[in-house]
Amino acid sequence: MSLTTITATNPRIYLEPYMKLKLLLISLISFGILGCNSEEEKRQSTFIGGEIVNPKSKFFILSKNNTILDTLYLNQNNQFGKYFEGLEEGIYRFNHPPENQILYLQPGDSILIWLNTLAFDESINFSGEGAKKSDFLLDLYLANQDESQMILSYYKYHPEEFSKKIDSIYRTKNKQINKLIQKKDYSEKFIEIARAGINYQYYHFKERYAFLTRKYFKELAQEIPEDFHDYRKNINFESENLNTYYVYTNFIDDYFRTKAIERCDPKLPPSDDCFDLNSIRNISYKIILADSLISNPEIKNSYYDRLGSQGITFSQKIETIDSVINLLEETNYDKGKLNKLKQMAEVQKSLLPGNNIGNLPLSNVKGDTIRLKEISDKPTITYHWSMASKNHFFWQQNIIDNLRKKYPEVDFVGINIDNNTHADWAEIVKAQTRKPGMEFHLTFSRIDRDLLKAYLNKTFFIDAGGEIIRGSSQLNSKSFEREILEFLNRYN
Repeated sequence: MSLTTITATNPRIYLEPYMKLKLLLISLISFGILGCNSEEEKRQSTFIGGEIVNPKSKFFILSKNNTILDTLYLNQNNQFGKYFEGLEEGIYRFNHPPENQILYLQPGDSILIWLNTLAFDESINFSGEGAKKSDFLLDLYLANQDESQMILSYYKYHPEEFSKKIDSIYRTKNKQINKLIQKKDYSEKFIEIARAGINYQYYHFKERYAFLTRKYFKELAQEIPEDFHDYRKNINFESENLNTYYVYTNFIDDYFRTKAIERCDPKLPPSDDCFDLNSIRNISYKIILADSLISNPEIKNSYYDRLGSQGITFSQKIETIDSVINLLEETNYDKGKLNKLKQMAEVQKSLLPGNNIGNLPLSNVKGDTIRLKEISDKPTITYHWSMASKNHFFWQQNIIDNLRKKYPEVDFVGINIDNNTHADWAEIVKAQTRKPGMEFHLTFSRIDRDLLKAYLNKTFFIDAGGEIIRGSSQLNSKSFEREILEFLNRYN
């Protein structure tokens, strides 16, 4: 009997009943280990437990609002479980490094999680009291992943035709949530978040369409009707219930991105500075926009973090780096976070073309420390990755594999920025990359690892001695291969 059921639109791997029975036994064992709770205590507490097949690390981390609440260690059977007291209702994140996903919890829930790291998101199964909420959000996530790929083929459509396509998806999802609500009496907070997950993904598609047509299909952009963005009138830019929900934050990012180029003259070419998302002009505009729309300090600071680090890492002059810092100093940005960005600003100044990073210490898969300039005597391009951004990682690896075939005279060197152990990193490299010998782990950093995520889209072109020739190129840029050829021409 097959253990999997996979649909074309939602490739979720489902468990047979006996596997769910095994989860129930895990729960009973955990209850026994932790002691007997009264019925009243059970109603107020929340149990989280489960089993991880093919674990990549020895722990399960629970967090909320980017704050770690607890770390549960796997036992000899790769199982874990614990009662939690005082957990508020809402979205939580669980990590099994390097993977992560969300779940929904409220007091009295007893959630059991089974997953296989070989297909992390697709294999996750929630069971137990309250599991249907997490199930719905996970199914929504997997559907959104599929639709995001599918929707890319819709951007050359006329606005009216595009709207019909995504309106159909939107109606289908609303029918699903309505059926779910009819089956059980869910809390108002969960219903709000579930509906928000549907609504903001719909808005996200509209923002992406508006951005791409304005940048690449200007004639279509002129056909966008006046009511296309009517939903913007009702957007809450500082929802505390949603501020860590990926659907919501993705939409806000898209909104800022689209607004930044709405000011561009449609007669300008896409390559113009106005359409460059990493230009200091656009980043400054988005910082000012966030300052005007958001009053909640925590949410506002999260956008300052991203926009500020983006502005710094893509600056190619000391003057523009300083201008980003000066702009943030004029806002009410958290001083501690601003100091971290100031550290990044100093690091970025050392990464401008003409500087030498040949002595950067890295760790190879054998655990040896090696200097960047010792890796290759060829022209070298470094790229940077993190398994915390899984989809980006796989997309990046495919591009690098193709580039290595096309440009054998260049060495492409991968640098991982994760703060995991050498053993965990080495295992991922051996399993997931084609050339482990050209993959390295950053063993030392002067800045916060989270801020280093701003470098994930950047590459550095360096010569055999470690001098930076170009430091602003991106793998997803249409001009990337032209830049490689220009780089190679220096050696001919």
